Amino acid sequence: MDTSEMRNRADAGPSEPGRDTRDGSTQTDSRIQGFGPRLSKVNLFTLLSLWMELFPQKQREEEEEDGDRHEIRRTGLVVARDSKVVGLHCSGPELHAGQAAIIQHGACLADCQLYFSRRPCASCLKMIINAGVSQISFWPGDPEVSMLGPTSSSRGPPDGITEEAALDAVATEKLKSNGRPHICVLLQPPALGLAQFVDETSRECDFLQKMSDDEPGLKTEELFNGERTRHLKDFSGRLLVRTSERHREILTHMGLENFCVEPNFSNLRHNMRELVELLAAVVAGVPQQRYGFHREQDSTPESSLPPHPEGLSQDVARHCIIQARLLAYRTEDPKVGVGAVIWAKAPSAASDGTGSLSLVGCGYNAYPAGSHYAEYPQMDNKQEDRQRRKYRYMVHAEQNALTFRTRDIKPEETAVLFVTKCPCDECVPLIRGAGITHVYSTDRDRDKDKGDISYLRFGSLKSINKFITVVSGSASGPAEQDGHRRKKPCANRPRDPLQASLP
Repeated sequence: MDTSEMRNRADAGPSEPGRDTRDGSTQTDSRIQGFGPRLSKVNLFTLLSLWMELFPQKQREEEEEDGDRHEIRRTGLVVARDSKVVGLHCSGPELHAGQAAIIQHGACLADCQLYFSRRPCASCLKMIINAGVSQISFWPGDPEVSMLGPTSSSRGPPDGITEEAALDAVATEKLKSNGRPHICVLLQPPALGLAQFVDETSRECDFLQKMSDDEPGLKTEELFNGERTRHLKDFSGRLLVRTSERHREILTHMGLENFCVEPNFSNLRHNMRELVELLAAVVAGVPQQRYGFHREQDSTPESSLPPHPEGLSQDVARHCIIQARLLAYRTEDPKVGVGAVIWAKAPSAASDGTGSLSLVGCGYNAYPAGSHYAEYPQMDNKQEDRQRRKYRYMVHAEQNALTFRTRDIKPEETAVLFVTKCPCDECVPLIRGAGITHVYSTDRDRDKDKGDISYLRFGSLKSINKFITVVSGSASGPAEQDGHRRKKPCANRPRDPLQASLP
């Protein structure tokens, strides 16, 4: 899809007063009036796919440390149906992300929309097309079969792409032209003011505030700035193409010549950089310094459940919480965005990039489906008239994750909820009734009663393992043993990192 088509899609449809929530064609207008800007669904799914590419994998880290070099780039994938996330995947030791989706979803992929962090290879694409998906979108950087050469360097080989990459490009273009699904680049400019909003809310998120509460002298502003700069440098090297010349060459080989002309090309690189900056800010809100998720000492003292889900390291727990943080930026709450993700430990050959973890559901806090702007009250407890408060109308993130779950939780499964805010009293019975065995969150609102919403039940919840963010070593549990190795996220780390700014 060329840029003019993408622009026409975004502009299609009549405007409505206030917040425009239409999902015209394949894109969602993210304009909001009255409170902070939102991520569009397209950009949310795109950012989730980029973040899934960076899912922690011990084997890949060891390969990288040993200097192994691969022409196949790790890839993240989001599977959506009816604008709801039904699958989060990434490449593993044996399976590509697309292959993992085929194995897990099979024919259920029919009429789904797939968002890849790289253009998928021909081997994946033919199976996905055969499954009957309705749309395939990909991040317009280096594809899964790398065109930057086996060095995985954003500089690329001086003599152009490899023969294998050229053959794969020809095959994918033929599959694209003859296949039924719409294969395109869906990339929207972030909503006006979103970058500043994400930056400010990430600086003040519960995880950093928890650190500030525990250590009053801690300079959280400097900590956040340092984390954001580090992540931006790392993500830019992985997800962006260093030079304009190499990027144009890659786009041309992928059949995206229309993006190579100005102003389309500059706009594309600018939008890609802005989204990477957003991702860096969101990730920086959960720092990797001295803090981790640790089981409460009084949590399920006599439970037969394992105190820490097997195979769930601190790095994986942090990755899942950041998934929830990304979801929170789709919130419809005028004040507090909350995101939730539920993963279950399922039998697996661990050839998928997520190992034995299987997505159950995810969500964010929002008004009931189908509602329009200002149909329901939006005020918080500062509003004296209780009838004008939002609390009785807002569907919580945990509730949406359970309502739109992709499957039921089996009694013998280990089911883990990651949520960006302490579960309230309305959600605690649902969490217990659904079969959740572990909860990862923050406890800043714990034991508080705010009138229309309270957080009194979470502290007394004994049947579920609760993991909260604390200074490493101040709580018990096996999480302590595996969480202090500060490994960087794996996969194709460039030897010469990309600069944060692009020409």
